[in-house]
Amino acid sequence: MTNPPVKPLRLREYVLLMAALFSMVAFSIDSILPALPEIASLLVPEDVNRAQLLISSFVIGAGAGQLIFGPLSDSIGRRCSLALGMLLYMAAAFAALWAQSLEALLFWRFVQGMGAAGPRTCGMAMTRDLYEGRQMARVNSMAFTFFVLVPAVAPLIGQWVVLGFGWRHMFTTYILLAIAILTWFLLRQPETLAPERRRPLSPRPTLEAFAIVMKSRVTLLYMAVITFAFAQLMAFISSAQQIFVDVLGAGAKWPVYFALITIFSAASGLLNARLVMRIGMRRLAQAGFATQTVLAGLTLTIWCMYEPQGNSALIMFCLWASTLFFLNGLSFGNLNALAIQPLGHVAGTASALIGALPTMAAIAIAAPIGLAFNGTPLPLMTGVTICSGLALALMQFDRKNDH
Repeated sequence: MTNPPVKPLRLREYVLLMAALFSMVAFSIDSILPALPEIASLLVPEDVNRAQLLISSFVIGAGAGQLIFGPLSDSIGRRCSLALGMLLYMAAAFAALWAQSLEALLFWRFVQGMGAAGPRTCGMAMTRDLYEGRQMARVNSMAFTFFVLVPAVAPLIGQWVVLGFGWRHMFTTYILLAIAILTWFLLRQPETLAPERRRPLSPRPTLEAFAIVMKSRVTLLYMAVITFAFAQLMAFISSAQQIFVDVLGAGAKWPVYFALITIFSAASGLLNARLVMRIGMRRLAQAGFATQTVLAGLTLTIWCMYEPQGNSALIMFCLWASTLFFLNGLSFGNLNALAIQPLGHVAGTASALIGALPTMAAIAIAAPIGLAFNGTPLPLMTGVTICSGLALALMQFDRKNDH
């Protein structure tokens, strides 16, 4: 275990704090889903599908922001960088609150995403400062367990805010949440990057750090695997409302089904935290992708053959989606730990690239899957099956790295 420059928080509080920091991105994406119909009818009634760009613009901003906050945190420290990200997030949310056009709203969502990259990138780098190997994967898995409860309840919170106060006050909610988490962080979490370990914030050292990351074969491999894993979830999130409402007839209850499905990730995160010290990161992630590939392929085949309707279709889709979230819960914490493991000396920059490049690549994969929606869940199921299979195939290139 790496000797930290400070005494860390107790593990339980540290895990909860990391989960809160990581959840900024997920909450900002999932909570706005119930607001999309109202935003579309007000700002773009002639093309309601464009409202979905509020998700993509935020995610792209979050990806781009990590490329800034990674090197920044390696230079000025984790605490200051994270605070700057939170302040940018709040400023963008305040500006979005007053936006009068979709274009303005998209711009401020992009900036808000850049701000949200600060907590995500700095949180991951702090964990690498304090832990390594299977212990780091265990911490990530426990944080992920609590983190996934946020997207489980985010659409419900979003629906409550939209129905009670209007869609604009979603951005008020974001500001209040950021204030609460930032206050907790500043009061409780000390700096984890000692001054002697910091890198100058100038083009040459930054480019050198990027080069170090891009030369790591293991890191590049797992960044590709993370891309396909994240693409599955982004495709599901983008298509969820249309499938539940237009295909399965869930109506206003769809956030409840969404919440029940995503809770399965919490169960798998707890399971992973218990198993990873004995079985290893790679084996657990590989088992998850193998199982998902088989189950997704079987579900796709059955759906094509029998075309279920009504309650049968709803039950079958929910069961399939639950396995998707459960098995991804066995993967994400491990994949991030495997990717950043060789790069502790440039953890901030590594965290940035591991977050940014797979995020933006996953959007490029998920967007066509979402646009292929044809009134059935088949395009989504097909995309998930292919992504799982490709992730599994890529992991075969790391057979010797049995962590």
